[in-house]
Amino acid sequence: MEMSEITAGSDNSHKREAVCIFGTGDFGRSLGMRLLMSGYPVIYGSRNPQNSTLVPSGAQVCTHADALKKCKLIFLAVHRENYDFLPALSNLLDGKILVDVSNNLKMNQYPESNAQYLTQLVPKAIVVKGFNTVSAWALQSGSLDASSQVFVCGDDTKSKQKVMDVARSLGLTPLDQGSLLAAKEIENYPLQLFPMWRLPLIIAFSLTVFFFFFSVLTDVIHPFVTKNSDVSYKLAISVPNRVFPNVSLILLSLVYLPGVIAAFLQLYRGTKYKRFPDWLDRWMLCRKQLGLVALAYAFLHVLYTYIIPTRYSVRWNWMYSMIQESKKNTTMELNKVVTWRVELYFALGMLGFSVYILLGITSLPSVSNAVNWREFRFIQSKLGFVTLLLCTAHCAVFGWDRFLQSKRYKWGLPQAYMLGIAIPCAVLVLKLILITPCVDRMITRIRQGWERKPKAKQDVV
Repeated sequence: MEMSEITAGSDNSHKREAVCIFGTGDFGRSLGMRLLMSGYPVIYGSRNPQNSTLVPSGAQVCTHADALKKCKLIFLAVHRENYDFLPALSNLLDGKILVDVSNNLKMNQYPESNAQYLTQLVPKAIVVKGFNTVSAWALQSGSLDASSQVFVCGDDTKSKQKVMDVARSLGLTPLDQGSLLAAKEIENYPLQLFPMWRLPLIIAFSLTVFFFFFSVLTDVIHPFVTKNSDVSYKLAISVPNRVFPNVSLILLSLVYLPGVIAAFLQLYRGTKYKRFPDWLDRWMLCRKQLGLVALAYAFLHVLYTYIIPTRYSVRWNWMYSMIQESKKNTTMELNKVVTWRVELYFALGMLGFSVYILLGITSLPSVSNAVNWREFRFIQSKLGFVTLLLCTAHCAVFGWDRFLQSKRYKWGLPQAYMLGIAIPCAVLVLKLILITPCVDRMITRIRQGWERKPKAKQDVV
């Protein structure tokens, strides 16, 4: 079949240029099917064209050499270990675009990227890196929402633009990453496992372990040692329900603490044109993940609190108290202070959790894309601090005057809620300082470009 016959095709092809694919694996077949659906004639290059029975219907299969004679754009969908057939085709690849879609098994597996290795192996070809961030399943099913971005890099601008045009025609979003030097970073990208979630999960896990063992020590071990009372059943519900709210509150405060630290740094430096420390930059980049983990712990706290009335131990204590009152022929009067405390405790908790959910919803891409920057900042910043204030007040009302009662300090240790409320209170106090008119005015000037000039040194006579 001649080149003119391939590119002419039917009216649905819009006379698009034929595309060659080396490799008939999962990705090669899925890419070919997607190209065919978009109107591209597809030619597969194979060592054994007669045995290639799995290629999409409508595609042509021939030898590598024959395929190169008919196409100028070649997708290389084979692993680096199988590049050995390419040097023999070097002359046929002269001036043609070779798109490397390969990935490795682990990050930095080789000294150079696969794309750079190809430039050494077939120097006459124009190598472009791209399409390695799109999965075969996404191409085949058409569900490209989760992986629609295609990172493309190459040294030849026209060739790179041609690959990006193909990506757009498939419904993908190409992103120009520059020269071929970026290929190694692009190849490492699909191998990353939740890179922005590592720090939040490590912090959450550490806090969970700390508060769990602290609560076990004060709520389970202490009664057993001092009163020989076995309350090990608390390990199932009571102890976790002390862990979840404290960890959630601390994580929520850690979402806003780096912003407060950054503001004080700008005040101290008198300029916004100095970089923040690397640790602060990394902290600020994972604030969204910190907030979502905090929301998950808040959900667990709500669920565990909701089942309190159904627990056998709680119902047994209620019935025991009623029996004791009946035996003494006494009636417990309504304590209005306790009533106000409990009502306020639940009211603050429900309000705080409602705004908490609002913060989580607006962090979703589908929602955040529907609001402008000012609206997003108002919700995530202003309402975020309102959430922190409500949840901190919720915890403070729970503690009430317990911090004044010596019997609450078991083995001299503070109560768990005291530890959980410390960082949130510090963040709120620092934020209160920042929003005072004089300080806020100075920060606003700095963020608008004003810089504090250094004092001139006096001449020594």
